[in-house]
Amino acid sequence: MKSWVDSDVLVEASRNMIQTHSDKYLFTLYVVVFGSLSLSQSGFIVRVTPSILVSILAEGKTCHCTTLNRFIFQPVGIEEMLSRVWDSQPRVIRFPRKHQRSSSANGLRRQKRDWVIPPINVPENSRGPFPHMLVRIRSDQDKDVGIRYSITGAGADQPPSGIYNIDPISGNMFVTQPLDREERASFHLRAHAVDMNGNQVENPIDLYIYVIDMNDNRPEFQNQVYNGSVAEGSKPGSSVMQVTASDSDDSTTANGMVRYRILSQTPHSPIPNMFTINSETGDIVTVAAGLDREKVSQYTIIVQATDMEGNLNFGLSNTATALISITDINDNPPELTVRTFSGEVPENKVNVVVTNLTVVDRDQPHSPNWNAVYRIVSGDPSGHFTIRTNPITNEGMLTVVKPVDFEMNRAFMLTVVVSNQAHLASGIQSSLQSTAGVTISVQDVNEPPVFPVNPKLIRFEEGVPAGTTLTVFAAQDPDHFIHQIVRYSKLSDPANWLKINRTNGQITTMALLDRESMYVKNNVYEATFLAFDNGSPQASGTGTLQIYLIDINDNAPVLIPREAQVCEHARPNSRINITASDADADPNVGPFVFELPSFPASVRRNWTISRLSGDYAQLRLRIPYLEAGVYEIPVIVSDSGNPPLSNRSTIRIKVCPCDDNGDCSTTGAVAAAGLGTGAIIAILICIIILLSMVLLFVVWMKRREKERQAKPLLIDPEDDVRDNILKYDEEGGGEEDQDYDLSQLQQPESLDHIINKPASGVRRVDERPVIAESQYPVRPSLPHPGDIGDFINDGLRAADNDPTAPPYDSLLVFDYEGSGSTAGSVSSLNSTSSGDQDYDYLNDWGPRFKKLADLYGGGDDD
Repeated sequence: MKSWVDSDVLVEASRNMIQTHSDKYLFTLYVVVFGSLSLSQSGFIVRVTPSILVSILAEGKTCHCTTLNRFIFQPVGIEEMLSRVWDSQPRVIRFPRKHQRSSSANGLRRQKRDWVIPPINVPENSRGPFPHMLVRIRSDQDKDVGIRYSITGAGADQPPSGIYNIDPISGNMFVTQPLDREERASFHLRAHAVDMNGNQVENPIDLYIYVIDMNDNRPEFQNQVYNGSVAEGSKPGSSVMQVTASDSDDSTTANGMVRYRILSQTPHSPIPNMFTINSETGDIVTVAAGLDREKVSQYTIIVQATDMEGNLNFGLSNTATALISITDINDNPPELTVRTFSGEVPENKVNVVVTNLTVVDRDQPHSPNWNAVYRIVSGDPSGHFTIRTNPITNEGMLTVVKPVDFEMNRAFMLTVVVSNQAHLASGIQSSLQSTAGVTISVQDVNEPPVFPVNPKLIRFEEGVPAGTTLTVFAAQDPDHFIHQIVRYSKLSDPANWLKINRTNGQITTMALLDRESMYVKNNVYEATFLAFDNGSPQASGTGTLQIYLIDINDNAPVLIPREAQVCEHARPNSRINITASDADADPNVGPFVFELPSFPASVRRNWTISRLSGDYAQLRLRIPYLEAGVYEIPVIVSDSGNPPLSNRSTIRIKVCPCDDNGDCSTTGAVAAAGLGTGAIIAILICIIILLSMVLLFVVWMKRREKERQAKPLLIDPEDDVRDNILKYDEEGGGEEDQDYDLSQLQQPESLDHIINKPASGVRRVDERPVIAESQYPVRPSLPHPGDIGDFINDGLRAADNDPTAPPYDSLLVFDYEGSGSTAGSVSSLNSTSSGDQDYDYLNDWGPRFKKLADLYGGGDDD
């Protein structure tokens, strides 16, 4: 049904709506423009804001065309409305007239205030055709003079230029292209009217062009996926998260007004609609109780944003995903898997895991709501055990931290309680299964004997004789339920002073105890002993015996210093401060008593001692002058022991001449060293004797060298045959390469250096016969030249008859001599043997003589 409304009533309603709602709402109108036409030709549908509606009505009442009479409300789409508005007849905009009147006082005229030209509305995204006429600009003076029209401003002659233009003659103003409100929502132009000469005939008028918004932009979410969280067990109305979408269309109109709604929820547990969303702000809140992370840890929500105030028929929509994580609270107390645990532990062991306590907790793993904390509430008053939590498995490791004794406790009954690091959520009660009992049995082991007092300190005077019983150092066996025998042995005795009875542990001395020994530290001597039982396996323990040695006066004092120096003339500073040292301790040390002996008499005659303090005295010359030299002065030193001990010590004093400062001079130091004239002469004589011996040795060596060089040859040089002695162990051309100095062959004094000279390298490849070697005739140390031949013949006969002398009837290989030998051919030598010989015996000599046997034995000559 169409509803007719008078224009005056509609204007008043629009103004009230502007004041109340600030143009928030829209009117959908069917406007009758031309009353003389039928409705089908004269009406159009428009959707406008109240302010625009007021402007339209005001313009209709004052324009020269048809007066707007009535409106019909009818819902219609914005595209259809814009198309009908676009196709309506454009209006005419005239330059305002100038009205003047006379002043009552001075006859002056004032101009009437110009009226405001209503804005021009142009829909965005129009499909044309272009250019499309918007309005017509007219001047009342166009009947009298020729008028030229123009427009200026952004969109005309300024960037973005070319969007609007005007026909300079008719004044028709056109838009040349589709507009986009999101790029530019309004334009401000000025219309000008000039005559043919360019003179202004009308004041410029302002033209305001507004781009009417179309719903051509969908809402856009800031994120495609939103992440939020809410704690499990939250009450209805708890805030979860907010999603936000923006629309580029005009936010003052329904085109840019976005509304939200939830399309789906996954999963549907416990109900399909666990959440709701504020349609205007996008805040998501819970609407029902029952969020349980242990059942559903995350929800997926599809949220839709729609403009046109959420109108699904006209609005544009977009979707986003909201992931809602259910955060954990400590609503599940830990529960032990069994009510009773058991384990066993050997006695005297620590850091041993007795048993593992297992627990289950349905809260978030590895979080304070899940991490277990174990406590021992009873059964361990001495604190032998503790429970550590395994961070990975959440198990409780019951561990021994203090040794347990089987003889005192054979078993333990513990009560343990488990809880979480975080407190339980309000309203959650602790489970009865968080408490359990633990039974621990203690295993008996063979424990080592224990010394009741360790270390044991005793006090004795030093110097007690060997065989003295000091104490009984006995150990006890902790294993009361097993009868075992304990034996003892010595483990450490640095000075080897003690021995221990193997059966009862009695300590006896084997030597004198000396407090001044290097093994005694701070008057205490330590020895370590071992006690062991006969258990299986055998166990042993150690004990330390400390002997505090009480000092006795068994060390005489010793004089300090042992050497000193004074001037030969008695002077105030020619005094020697002396003291003493004593290895004993108080009261067997100082104060000391220093005195000079009565014999020899010269000591007390030349020297005197005066006491400075209990530990120091002063030795000085009694006479005015004492000859320079070294003097040994005996001094008797006594300590304060009971009875006191004395020691006769000698101090060696050098008396020397001194300079003015009282310091010993260089010559005086030499004289004081005790080297008198006799000593100096003795030293000089020793030096002379040493030089003489060296000179005689050099002369003897030179004479011996001359004798050796003058000694004659063994034979006459004319009969010397050494030129026939050749060296065959090198390559060469025979005698032509041999050039010897025969004069270097001298008569040898002895053959020892030849006989004892080691062989240079291996000269044979066969074996030496294993028989006793023959003794060659020994040549006298100085042989006569006449018997040298006999000596050679004797050696030759001995070598021929010695089977151990080389060669051993073996094949020898000689180097080639070369050409030009003066000896001639060896074949010219006649064999000394006569007659035929039988060489068959060579076959019995083995493989070494096989070659000779093949050459000489076993057949006739060819």
